Parts: sequence; structure tokens; C-alpha cells
Amino acid sequence: MATVAALVASGVAHAGSTYDATPDNYLRMLRALRPGDTLSLAPGLYSRGLPVHNLAGDPDHPITITGPVRGAPALFVAHVERNTVSIVDSHDVVVRNLVLDGRNLPVDGVKCEGHARYAHHITLENLLIRRHGNNQQTVGISTKCPAWNWVIRGNTVTGAGTGIYLGNSDGTAPFVAGLIERNLVVDTIGYNLQIKHQIHRPDIEGLPRTSVTTIRHNVFSKAAGDSPDAARPNVLVGHFPPFGDGVDDRYAIYGNFFYANRHEALFQGEGNIALYGNLFVNPYGDAIHIQPHNDVPKAVDIAFNTILAGGAGISVLAGFGSSTYHQTVVGNAVFAATPLDGGIQRGNLAAAFADADRYLMRPFADPGEINLAPRALLTSPDADAPNPAQLADWDRDFDGRPRTPGSIGAYASAETKPRWRPALSLMPD
Repeated sequence: MATVAALVASGVAHAGSTYDATPDNYLRMLRALRPGDTLSLAPGLYSRGLPVHNLAGDPDHPITITGPVRGAPALFVAHVERNTVSIVDSHDVVVRNLVLDGRNLPVDGVKCEGHARYAHHITLENLLIRRHGNNQQTVGISTKCPAWNWVIRGNTVTGAGTGIYLGNSDGTAPFVAGLIERNLVVDTIGYNLQIKHQIHRPDIEGLPRTSVTTIRHNVFSKAAGDSPDAARPNVLVGHFPPFGDGVDDRYAIYGNFFYANRHEALFQGEGNIALYGNLFVNPYGDAIHIQPHNDVPKAVDIAFNTILAGGAGISVLAGFGSSTYHQTVVGNAVFAATPLDGGIQRGNLAAAFADADRYLMRPFADPGEINLAPRALLTSPDADAPNPAQLADWDRDFDGRPRTPGSIGAYASAETKPRWRPALSLMPD
């Protein structure tokens, strides 16, 4: 049954309709959606997938496909030879409040298909993506065509081969100007998140020559599930195009909690990166590697992070960065076997891993109990760093509080009780 919303007062604009759908009729309704329409899926078992093919919303009136906000879910179960949510040549579409059960089959949970020409202004929100761990190449959320202005928000991906994989392994199919926030990605075999390098930026109408991909307020953990045969960092970001549009694009990676990796670093990156205000905890090994992967580190700013690592804290491979750019390491609180190596260092606190509890409230507790706030505010006259490219929230600490001038680490106030205790759960909004 369709419920038609009121038309815009000025007259003729299509304000959208809401269609109540069931597992029996949702595919027929899906194909007829127009800008502003909402497909509301009833609780139940959906076994025929969700083909988001040739759906066109508009910026002010996206198409929305949603399951119930609470109670029994709209549960989509995987089948062989078909990705569960398949996206092809669609834009201005929101998919939210679904449960995707991979049943440990070799298919992806959400996939922007490789034969598609584009998928832009796609929002994936409040999805629970589970049991996509058939092998490392089985992915919770994947894009394999040019994709831009995506929002991936508030999703839980657990036990996947790879949690989120954006772009193509050969550097084609760029992922551009995305926002990845408040997701929980845990217990993957390979990466929690990988964004692939880009060899060329196709002409994209309306996209500025330079843009930012933001990764913020996520929880990334490989405390369980990974394999020494498929050792991968929790998060790896590749370089942007070496010339033309996108050459000065940047990653803004802040306010995240990176936890545990038994076989690799928590984070690895190249290209243009601003990595600030994060918490890194890896009792088993390294935290941050800035190094070549498919190109070299370029403009890199590592600032105001709190890091505990049984191995290396921050490693910037000397001699491998671009001579045109700088790699700076400023205002970090690092407790590690080898706290700092490489980069232009200024105003950091470097100490042994075992000494962290001299400076921090409760650094060696488990997630949910750990408290990385300083016992007393850590400061240095050399700890401030200019905001590269006017990035968002550069002047805020991990808790969102204004950063005290000269402060060191992710917590920049004298508060000893964090607003959120770092845990393996979705970070509060």
C-alpha cells in the first residue's frame, strides 16, 4: 500500500511516496521508485537480494530503502553467485536498517558491481553485516566502479574476509570524497578497511578538482579473526592520482579507535594523509606505518594521537617519501618499544610501552575499561601544528573538546574521565 506524502506548497514537486513492502512484493516495488520515495521493508526473511540497479534519486529527494528501526529486522540472506545488495548505475540512494547474513558463502554483503559505470551519493547506514568470512576476498562492503560522495555510517561489520574494500586492486574504479564514520569493523581475516590507490581520476561533473575522504569516529579491531597467512593492517589507504584531478586529494583520519593486530600494524598509508586525534592500541606489535605501497608517502601530518604499541609506535620510512612534500610527526603521545622513527618530529612525548601507566589513567585494561586520558595534561611548547588544508575538527580532541594549545596526545583537556570509554562497539554519535 502506498501512502502519498503532501506535495511541496509551491505546487508541482514530487515529495515522494512511502511504500510498505514484504518479502513477497518488494522487488516489484523497488523497480518503480522515484526521487523522494521510501521503500519500507517489513520484518521478515528476504532471500532474493536487493538489486539497487538504475535507481535515480536527486540531491534533495533521495530514494530511501529501509528496514525497521527497532524490533525484528528485515533480514537479507546470501545466495551463491549473487551479491546480496548489488549496486549498479545508481545515485542519491539511501540504504539503511537492514541485516545482511552472508551465511559464510563466497559473496559480498554490499557490492558496487565492477560492470557498473558509476555509483554516487550512496548512503549505507545502520546495517548489520555478519558472516561474510568465507575467505579473505569475501567483503562486507565493496566498490568496484567509480564511486563518489558515499556516506558509510553507523554500520557493524563482523567476521568478514575483508570488512570494507573501496576501489579496485589495479588502481581503477576510484573511491572519491567519501565519508566513513561511526562504523564498527571487527574480527576480519584481512583488512578492516582498505581504500585502494588511484591511477587516474575520470571526469566527474560537479566534483571539485581537490576533495577530502574522511574516516572518523570508527572502531577498527583485529583482536580475533585474522590469520598469519593473510596478515594485513587494520586499515590501509592508498595514494591518489599522480597527476591531474585528485592529485592533491587528502585523507582526513581522526577520532578513531584502532585496536589489536597480532601480525601487522594497525594503520598503513601512503600519499596525502592527515592522521590526527586517534587512539591506537596494539599490545602485540606496531601501530603506524607510513611507507610505499603502490606509490610513496607525500603530504603526511601525524598529530595529536595517543599510541600504545608493543612494537613500533610511529614509523615513517626515511628516504621513501616524496621530496616535494613533508612528513610531519607533531604532538603525539607514544608509548612503544620503538616510539618514533622518521619524519619531521616536534613536540612529541616518547616513552616505553611499559611506562604508559605513569602518564595515562588506565592504559593496560581491556576495551570497555581502558582509559587513555592523561593523569595530568601533557603539553609542550612545540606541540602545536598548523591545520593542513583547513581540515575538520583539527582543533578538537578525541572527545570533541576544544584542544588546549600546546597539548600532546588525543586527549587535550585536564579531564581524566573520557566521555566514551574505548570499546569494541559503535562509537556514540
